[in-house]
Amino acid sequence: MSLFQQSRKIIAGFLLVLIVSFTTACSGGPSAQKPTNLPVAIGGSPSYYAQLQRGNTQAGQDFGQWVTQTAKGLVQDAYVRDNNKLGVVITQQVRPNEVKDLAKSLAQGFHRNFPNQDVSVLVYAPDKKLILTAKYDQQSNQIEYKS
Repeated sequence: MSLFQQSRKIIAGFLLVLIVSFTTACSGGPSAQKPTNLPVAIGGSPSYYAQLQRGNTQAGQDFGQWVTQTAKGLVQDAYVRDNNKLGVVITQQVRPNEVKDLAKSLAQGFHRNFPNQDVSVLVYAPDKKLILTAKYDQQSNQIEYKS
């Protein structure tokens, strides 16, 4: 083996050790976690809105994701906070006379997934303005609506 080939292998090995050392050293520290207490209100700038999570618990994230996937064409976004508040942004395909029925269905399904507590469904228009709140009372099994 020539001196040139031997020195090339030594340099390549040294560089490999350096790269491995730096990448493990840089990734070994504690990682930053996303905050879990995000505001309930949907509003503000579009970039702020895009940063909202579907839920501040794993069960909430799963339910929010399920709502948006299942209600294709009716709900453009959904979020769950504290496993008792569901916020949904409806699409323009939802007629004004259908909002209450949609809120009722969402409240009933939300209560089935998060039982033994009162739950609320906040329905937002496509422009992110609150248009209806449906509160499901666990004891009476009744839904109270507030515009």
